Amino acid sequence: MSSRWGESTRSVHLRARKDPVTGAIVPPISQSAAYAFDDLESWRRVALGESDGDTYGRNSNPTSRLLVERVAALEGAETGASFATGMAAITTSMFALLDPGKRAVTIRDAYGATFLMFTEILPRFGIECVVCDTDDTEGLEREIATGCDLLYLETPTNPVLKVLDIAALSALAHEQGALVLVDNTFATPVNQRPLELGADLVIHSATKYLGGHNDALGGIVCGRSELIEPINRHRELTGAALDPHSAFLLLRSLKTLGLRIARHNENAQHLATFLQAHARVEQVFYPGLESHPRHELACRQMRGFGGVLSFTVEGGMEAAGRVLSSLRLAYLAPNLGQVETIAGPAALTSHVELSAEQIEASGVPASLIRYATGIEDAEDLQADLEQALGRL
Repeated sequence: MSSRWGESTRSVHLRARKDPVTGAIVPPISQSAAYAFDDLESWRRVALGESDGDTYGRNSNPTSRLLVERVAALEGAETGASFATGMAAITTSMFALLDPGKRAVTIRDAYGATFLMFTEILPRFGIECVVCDTDDTEGLEREIATGCDLLYLETPTNPVLKVLDIAALSALAHEQGALVLVDNTFATPVNQRPLELGADLVIHSATKYLGGHNDALGGIVCGRSELIEPINRHRELTGAALDPHSAFLLLRSLKTLGLRIARHNENAQHLATFLQAHARVEQVFYPGLESHPRHELACRQMRGFGGVLSFTVEGGMEAAGRVLSSLRLAYLAPNLGQVETIAGPAALTSHVELSAEQIEASGVPASLIRYATGIEDAEDLQADLEQALGRL
C-alpha cells in the first residue's frame, strides 16, 4: 500500500483487503481457544515459529494478528503485539525490557496508572526509576545523560496536554544506549508518529481513539521485530492476551480512524479557542492554541492536536463540579477518544488510582476539567459549555 495515501485511505486499506479463504471484506472473528493439526510435524513447526499459524489463543490469534499488522502499518513499524488493555501493554513492555539493576527515566505528567507503575511497582523488582518534572527539560536531559536504559514518554500528556520533544530526547537517550517508548494514545498515528521522530517503541491504549466507540478494551505496542519479540514472549507467559472479539471491534473502528480524528481535532480546536476567551475560564490547556508554551514544538511534530483539552474555572473544585454536573451533552465518565464527548476531573479520570496527596504533588490544578470532545457538532458542544459555565 502506498505511503503517499491519505490517512483515511490508509486506515481503510492497509494490509489485508479481503479474507484469503472466503473473500470477505470484513475480517472474520477467530473465536477459537485452540487450533488443530493433521500431523505432529506441522504442529511442531507452527509451535516453534518455523511456519505461520496458530496453536493456542493465549499465544496468538488470526483476528488479533491482523489488528496488530494494521496498527503497525499506520505507525510505520515492522510489527507489534496486542494486549487485553493499554496498561497491560505498558506493564508487559516494562517487565520484558527492564531487569533488576536497570535505570528507567520518565516524566511526572504521565497517566496516573503509568506513574504508579514507575513509582510503586517497578522499584519493588530492583529497577531504579527516576520521575522528572515534565517542564524541567534540563533536569530531564541531565537524568538521561546520567545513565539510562529506558526512557518512557507520553506526549501530549494526560490530562494537562504538555508536549515533549520526541526527536531531541530520543537522540539523547540513544547516546546512552537507552530504548525510547512513547505513549501515543492521545495523538494516534493520524496526528503523530513517534517512530519517525526517533522513538523505538510506540504504545496505545486501543480502548481510546483506535477503538473510538467505548465498546472494546485493548492495548498495542509497535516497533522493531527484535524489540517486540521479548514483549510478545512475556505476554504469552503472563496471559494478557487480547480477546478476538475485541480485536474484531477494533479492526472495524480503524476504518473510520482518519475521519474521526479529523473531527476530534476540529472540535477540540474550536472549543479551546472558545474557552480561552470565556470570562469564567482561568486557563485552557491545548497544544493547538498559540498560548500553549510548546505550541511551536507541537506544530513541528504533530499533524493535528487531538481531541482532548483541559481547562480550569474560577471557584476551584466546587465550581468545576457545578460545571460538569450542568453539562447536557457530555457524559461524566472516565474514558476518552469515543464518538461521544466525555468530561470529568483528573481525580476521577486520569489520576483516579492516585491519592489526593499524589494528585496535589503532580501539579494538576484542583479545578481542572478534562474534556474529551466527541464527533458532535462543535456549535452544539459550545452552546452546552456556555450554558454550564453560565451557572457559575
